[in-house]
Amino acid sequence: MDIRQVIKRPVITEKATLLKEVSNKYVFVVDKSANKNQIKQAVEVLFKVEVEKVNTSVFAGKLHRMGAHAGYRPDWKKAVVTVKKGQEIKMVEEA
Repeated sequence: MDIRQVIKRPVITEKATLLKEVSNKYVFVVDKSANKNQIKQAVEVLFKVEVEKVNTSVFAGKLHRMGAHAGYRPDWKKAVVTVKKGQEIKMVEEA
């Protein structure tokens, strides 16, 4: 798998921002088939930082209904990446 396909986008939420400020951890939505080693390699190459640890979790898609029509949102995988002290990932965050 190409490293540019492993990381889809960063997660910018209140909880993710707090993790970044307090624990130097960054949260990304990643490809469902990517393993921890691929995620670590992708973050190190793309952002030029050293990764200490990668934690992942898979979330099942929820039922989404609009009137008589129903369907499921897609499943997705989240990775929480711990970066070594003194290093950071520059991300553009919306105000």
